[in-house]
Amino acid sequence: MPETSVAHFYDELAEDYHLIYPDWDASIRRQGDALDALIGQDRAKVLDCSCGIGTQAIGLALHGHRVTGTDLSPRAAARAGREAARRSLSLSTAAADMRRLPFPDGRFDVVVCADNSLPHLLTEEDVHVALAAMRRVLRPDGLLLVSTRNYDDLLRNHPVSTLPQVHRTADGGERTVTFQLWHWHDDGEHYDLEHFQLLPAGGEWRVKVRRTTYWSLSQDRLAGLAAEAGFADVRWRMPQETGFFQPLLVARADE
Repeated sequence: MPETSVAHFYDELAEDYHLIYPDWDASIRRQGDALDALIGQDRAKVLDCSCGIGTQAIGLALHGHRVTGTDLSPRAAARAGREAARRSLSLSTAAADMRRLPFPDGRFDVVVCADNSLPHLLTEEDVHVALAAMRRVLRPDGLLLVSTRNYDDLLRNHPVSTLPQVHRTADGGERTVTFQLWHWHDDGEHYDLEHFQLLPAGGEWRVKVRRTTYWSLSQDRLAGLAAEAGFADVRWRMPQETGFFQPLLVARADE
């Protein structure tokens, strides 16, 4: 899959991305709280290398961390900056590929790559390159936080769709419905995703469909790739433990 197609997917989704959440601001706060508890220090220098429209980056900035956000999608990164400014927060954003992070070695205390972003990379080589880039920009003993879907379960069951999510406007009136259809490849690991949004349009529904591809990385496999890329103390923390909505790989940059 050409890498530009992932940027296109998120460029097209950027203005509507908040509609996948029943309450985006509540999700920002919950995810920021969970990640801040794992960081465990004040005013950390954090790179969110897949910041999207800012869900995790804004949540961490609300806790006083010094956050930089990058994303493959220029439109998503730009919106993250606007959303932070609207909340009177400082958030520097830029378009960048997580495999080629434009920062000097050892710049950050923490690197975050959340919300199933890493599995857009479809080969072990690309995942290793991205993890090595994250390791490079971390200080020695710096913290890595990567979240993915629970692929250990999904690889057993190979679901073909997600449950619909309903977003309501603040007055409880208009609704937007979001769901996904999954088409698994013959290898049983990769899948094409069709992302559907049904938006209200004068008593009718307007449908938007965007398409992309993921690689369902098992937890053991991703942990092994992280170790090969220079991380130590690699472990998985589950949602019931952290309060974060996805499993989190937590690791330290090897000294």
